[in-house]
Formats: sequence, structure tokens, C-alpha cells
Amino acid sequence: QVQLVEAGGGLVQAGGSLRLSCAASGRTFSSCALGWFRQAPGNEREFVAAISWGGGTTLYADSVKGRFTISRDNAKNTVYLQMNSLRPEDTAVYFCAARPPRLRGSLRADDYADWGQGTQVTVSS
Repeated sequence: QVQLVEAGGGLVQAGGSLRLSCAASGRTFSSCALGWFRQAPGNEREFVAAISWGGGTTLYADSVKGRFTISRDNAKNTVYLQMNSLRPEDTAVYFCAARPPRLRGSLRADDYADWGQGTQVTVSS
């Protein structure tokens, strides 16, 4: 099991940037694919980005491709989401999640076993 704590959310104007981080505890972190998801009020949780346990493979939702970058630092047990060119429609609670060890990254929320509590991102127009 991996415990996850997100940070870095806040209020930003459209066109601005934020960097989310997710600190993990647990000995299996470096073996787990990680993902970022988001959920806006009244909407279902949606996939944003994922990264393989080795960091060599990344996946992005079409809506964020070219604007967001997922990365990880296994030495610090941390995964990041750099968000540039933010838009009002990016407003949501952002969650990080971990798959069980030795599995590939996935776009499906149900494939992730452990979740953080979320951090609010609000983009004003």
C-alpha cells in the first residue's frame, strides 16, 4: 500500500502555471505506475496523466497534451504535474493515484489502488 499526499493547488489566472506534487510513503513507490486525475463539481473523475514506474512512459489526456507534464523522482518518492497555459476548464480537484506494483500506467481510475485526498486547482478567466 502507498499513502499519497498532494500539494501545490491554488488559484491562478488563465494562462498561468502551477506545479502539483504528490509525496508518497511506502516501500513499493518506485515499483508503482502513478496517475493524476481530476474531478470538477458535477462531473465524473477524469484521467489527466500517468507515468510508468520507471518513468520512461507517459500518457496524457488529449485535453492537457502539450500543456501538462508528469514526472517522478523515485529518490524523493514524489510525482509531479507541471501545468502550463491553464484554462478555466482545468478547474477541479486534482488527485494522484498509484497502481499496484509492477503494472503499467492506465487511463482507468478503477485500475488504481491508492489515492490521495486531492488538491483544489482554480483557474480564473
